[in-house]
Amino acid sequence: MKLLDGKTVLVTGGSTGIGRAAAIGAARHGADVAINYHSRDEDAESCVAEIESLGQRAFALKGDVALPETATDFVAKAVAAFGKVDVMVSNAGICPFHAFLDMPVEVFERTQKVNMHGAYFMCQAAARQMVAQGHGGAIVAVSSISALVGGEFQTHYTPTKAGVHSLMQSAAIALGKHNIRCNSVLPGTILTEINKDDLADPEKRRSMEGRVPLGRLGAPDDLAGPIVFLASDMAAYVTGAALLVDGGMYVNLQ
Repeated sequence: MKLLDGKTVLVTGGSTGIGRAAAIGAARHGADVAINYHSRDEDAESCVAEIESLGQRAFALKGDVALPETATDFVAKAVAAFGKVDVMVSNAGICPFHAFLDMPVEVFERTQKVNMHGAYFMCQAAARQMVAQGHGGAIVAVSSISALVGGEFQTHYTPTKAGVHSLMQSAAIALGKHNIRCNSVLPGTILTEINKDDLADPEKRRSMEGRVPLGRLGAPDDLAGPIVFLASDMAAYVTGAALLVDGGMYVNLQ
């Protein structure tokens, strides 16, 4: 069964990691997909090629999510290509690990602008289009287990993920009357570009794996199913929710 048959799905940060997995997962379920990405041209092109190999339409738009105009441009181009916007997956994010006491202002501000401002503007632009269309829609934001727990070298990052989680709760209230559902997924430790260097240390990786009841770290594909579910009509009465996708890590942090 194709859960997103006939839908159009927009994904930010779609060239690698969770965004790429979500984009391809949506295509496998029958959606046409537009991805936004920041810099990885070859990865974006290969993602589009994989989606098209599944028989779906796709395009990639390069742009910085920290800029409000990127969001309006992305949505406008998706409408021009596909005629509508049914789903927004707000995934783009960065986490340059750094200590708290000497956090450079530019690192703090860039993290806020990409993770929080980017999510806000993308979700707002998609919601405006969905309201204009008049037939509802779904927004899924990629938050993090870091919205619920602290991180010594993530004092700039964890507040943004708590903010994304909170944004979906408030947006669910604001947009419910338009039949637009807003939910977040909270990944645990997923092997992506964000933490590749941090987990290169075998001892640290073993330690992190030991905290997960399922006995392994996550892969981007582990998020594709939950995101597709929340985007689909199977979740028609789910809004304002936050779904942990962490192999049980959160409940085992004791």
